[in-house]
Amino acid sequence: MFKRHIILPLISGLLGTGVLLSLGFWQVDRMGQKADVIAAIEARIHDAPDPLPAMADPEADRYRPVTAEGRFTGAETLVLSSQRGSGPGFRVITAFETDTGQRILVDRGYIPEVQGTAPRPASDAPVRIEGNLDWPQDSDAYTPDPDLGRNLWFSRDVGPLAAHLDTQAALVVLRATSEPAPPAQPVPIATADIPDDHLEYAITWFALAAVWAGMTAILLWRMRREGSKEDTQ
Repeated sequence: MFKRHIILPLISGLLGTGVLLSLGFWQVDRMGQKADVIAAIEARIHDAPDPLPAMADPEADRYRPVTAEGRFTGAETLVLSSQRGSGPGFRVITAFETDTGQRILVDRGYIPEVQGTAPRPASDAPVRIEGNLDWPQDSDAYTPDPDLGRNLWFSRDVGPLAAHLDTQAALVVLRATSEPAPPAQPVPIATADIPDDHLEYAITWFALAAVWAGMTAILLWRMRREGSKEDTQ
């Protein structure tokens, strides 16, 4: 006969197992979405570069390979970053003025922390750059506000950076430059840098669901057995 005292553990077990399973299936869904994003990036980043559009669109032009000629103005910011194998450092974001007078942001790449104060002056020498348009989404609610006194930022938020450096809200992540001695190591957009841990997370949630269900079954079995012993006494 069904005992009322096992209703609460049963409901708790079913709810817990359901929540854990839903988290696992959510990670599977996210894994599919991430695979689509990676495929879309791979399909575009290595295309032949086009001339820089007059007005780049964040949706239609994201990851679009472009090329431009002009000069680095010297107006720049440093974005706190790190590089695998090199440790902490900065991404150098500089205003770039094209031959047609267009001003955009260029992510010139990575420099080690010790080079953060090294001067990178403006030059009138013409430069040809090649890279991919991007509007990085690397900030969240916990990202600190920029330290304008130190000219230090904590994300590549294109809108605020463009306003700060007086450029269009467009960022080219450098892939190649004609500079004889680039001041930073270019870090081109690459799908290998995109974290994709959703399968591991999904397996973890499914395993926890199995453990929760198993422990619930053991608890209910023990409760029923103890209840049967009491009935026979």
